Amino acid sequence: MASARYREIADDLRRRINEGEWQPGENLPRMTDLAAEFNVSRNAVARAVAELENDGLVWAVPRRGTIVRPAKRRRVVRGNVVKRNTRHHRPDGSETAGGYSFPAAEGNELWIHHVPATATEETITGRVATLLNVPDGSAVLRRRRVTGPPTEPPFQISDTWIHPRGVADAPAVAEQGSGPGGWLDRLEEAGHGPIDWMEIHRGRLPDPDEAALLQIPTGLPVQEVIRVGFSAKDGAAIEVTQTVIPSDRVEDIVYLKRDRSAAWPYADNGPDGPPVARGK
Repeated sequence: MASARYREIADDLRRRINEGEWQPGENLPRMTDLAAEFNVSRNAVARAVAELENDGLVWAVPRRGTIVRPAKRRRVVRGNVVKRNTRHHRPDGSETAGGYSFPAAEGNELWIHHVPATATEETITGRVATLLNVPDGSAVLRRRRVTGPPTEPPFQISDTWIHPRGVADAPAVAEQGSGPGGWLDRLEEAGHGPIDWMEIHRGRLPDPDEAALLQIPTGLPVQEVIRVGFSAKDGAAIEVTQTVIPSDRVEDIVYLKRDRSAAWPYADNGPDGPPVARGK
């Protein structure tokens, strides 16, 4: 009976959200107030809210309450093309090219910082330290950006770790306003260009800090994209960027290529010798 009751509460709240009683960005009433309204325990309301959170309708934020999420969250299709970024603006307002648009941010739409960007020395551990080829626990420059279109919730968190030799070669990368094209242009100008990149993708659950920054439930999986940039000067990693994107906002598209052995029309004898079995 108690189980059916929390589902009834969830259905009622879902209907009221869909009918516009609470707009995106607004808070639902406090759980104690909802418990009094429905004449149930606070635990029953918490279970109902958790169901709505799993459905993506609300976002439970510590010390801020339960917030209604936008009904439509635009999806971006990621490919494998890196483009020159044309979205920079000079102080006089004129546009200029600089830096790069990686697949998640392709297009000429101007994104904003949803929280102030930072550039600080932080301790680096785990596989990011391994990919950057620095000892675990090293102090490394980290540039953090939480970005997305201005009229939508944050789209992605990007943490860039720049190898100490890159900071030594291009000190401007440690500055918040590192000039047109940003830190990537400064690294390439210092002799590390052209930088080549490799990406590693995986799905996982966000940690509480990531969920708070992206305004998503902790139960909504994210796509983690780790990009490793290799210096043209020595072929070693010069930067590692970890990008975290809510899974309901991104799809990957990959064009498959045929190996020589899969060419059409196919030959009787492949590059590895005669086939083991022949069709009849």
